[in-house]
Amino acid sequence: MTKELNEDSGFKVSIKTLIAIGAAMATVIGMWFMLQADIAEAKELPKVEPEVTRMEFDMKDQMIRQTILTTQEDVKEIKKSIEKIEDKLYE
Repeated sequence: MTKELNEDSGFKVSIKTLIAIGAAMATVIGMWFMLQADIAEAKELPKVEPEVTRMEFDMKDQMIRQTILTTQEDVKEIKKSIEKIEDKLYE
């Protein structure tokens, strides 16, 4: 036994439910307009380029140089290990 939905059918909604639905809709709509305003404001703000200080540049340069030197030492150690392995293999 199914009920058909037609012009004469109806349903009951309490005032409390209507108020809750209205409050939820008002909240969502308000959030939407706030988001749109924030997006518009962000579009108008100038882009800020981060400034690299001399000290920061020097520290990064020093770190890169140290990394290169460490890698160079590692390569030398690997070459020595390969030479030892080759000596053992071909003897």
